[in-house]
Amino acid sequence: MDPRNSDGSAAGRPLDLTQLRTFLAVYRAGSLTEAARRLGLAQPTVTGQIRALEQQLDHQLFERLPRGVAPTAVANDLAARISAPMDQLALVAERDATAPAKPVHLGGPAELLAVRVLPALAPLVAHGVRLRVSTGLAEELLDGLRARRFDLVLSAVRPRGRSVVATPLMDEEFVLVSAPTWSVRIGPLSADDSTPLEGVPLITYAEDLPILRRYWRHVFRHRLTGVAALVVPDLRGVLAAAVAGAGVTVLPRYLCADELRTGALVPLLEPEEPPINTGFIAERVNSVLSPEATRVRDTILRTARSW
Repeated sequence: MDPRNSDGSAAGRPLDLTQLRTFLAVYRAGSLTEAARRLGLAQPTVTGQIRALEQQLDHQLFERLPRGVAPTAVANDLAARISAPMDQLALVAERDATAPAKPVHLGGPAELLAVRVLPALAPLVAHGVRLRVSTGLAEELLDGLRARRFDLVLSAVRPRGRSVVATPLMDEEFVLVSAPTWSVRIGPLSADDSTPLEGVPLITYAEDLPILRRYWRHVFRHRLTGVAALVVPDLRGVLAAAVAGAGVTVLPRYLCADELRTGALVPLLEPEEPPINTGFIAERVNSVLSPEATRVRDTILRTARSW
């Protein structure tokens, strides 16, 4: 009979909480180096703790990759069982349970926050995490992060300088769309000829047509010279106007996925290499996040894998 407990540890030998905390950091970061940075430990220390835990469990927890590590099935099972208790223990250990924790200040694009991020963070809020959300343009928010007005910032551009570290979050694909009525009026469209779009009303979130200009340059290989017919500083408003038939626009596919699926919008062109933009989650270098901010960051990173 195997003298092991249900958690895989040898009978009578409880698992070490420090090793479990390190395991969870590696599991969530996907990297020994990044986990060491988040924990404020040397990487050899993190590696040693993982090896000790693997020896006690008699199972490999991570497969070493050229960049980072990948969890094994045993690691997935262990993480599923200890994540919630360890997070609760961290909250009790690192702050006075009788005092409310400070809010986590998060900045990012209004559309991404509303459609993807806030639904993912709702369970944390329901379980006591206090959250303060600000929207704005990437550079303004990153300046706020450097000035310590934010704990975390979701950015559509990679931060410059050494004071901020950014982790890739998601790739958003841009798609040229309109209501079906405009698709019929415009007719067939190809990347070799944008002439059918001349004179069509353009909908955008800024006067200088930033997303549309990038699409024209990337797909049609020439500069967009048109002017906006409708400017609304929120891509959700741009989406609503396009569905209502105001004209043509370019949107991130994640934002208009439902409308494309139902036919409320149609893609006017499906280029082989559509424009793609990488989003990032940024935090200050050498700044220790609160347990709540760490949970917010890790939840966003984990959820983004399915976006």
